[in-house]
Amino acid sequence: MRAVLKSKIHRAWVTDSNPDYIGSVVIDRTLMEKADLWEYEKVTLCNVTNGERWDTYVLPGDAGSGEVSVQGAGARLCMPNDCLIILAYLLSDKPVVPKMVLVDRENRFVEYLSAEHHLTEREGVRVVGGKP
Repeated sequence: MRAVLKSKIHRAWVTDSNPDYIGSVVIDRTLMEKADLWEYEKVTLCNVTNGERWDTYVLPGDAGSGEVSVQGAGARLCMPNDCLIILAYLLSDKPVVPKMVLVDRENRFVEYLSAEHHLTEREGVRVVGGKP
């Protein structure tokens, strides 16, 4: 069995960070569904802004809210307006096609990304997927 990428939310923006909570990342329920993330699922948060990486679990936020709120100790590793990549993995003995979601600056769904997409320039940022 191998750990392979199952889900990805690419370039999510932190809307709030609260170190006084037990832990987790609260994600807009709509984005959770698009990326196939479950409540309490383990995720790795990669902070594009400062290079930090840590694991936590997902809690659902209000659908359509654009919320990506980092709670607990992880809140010390980011601040509002930091850019994150949110990753979830699974164990498999076969290749897996991950659900990869690109969001805009308000954490609204833009498009699904795929390995077949080529690198393009979008809003001054190189991303995988889509048309220029």
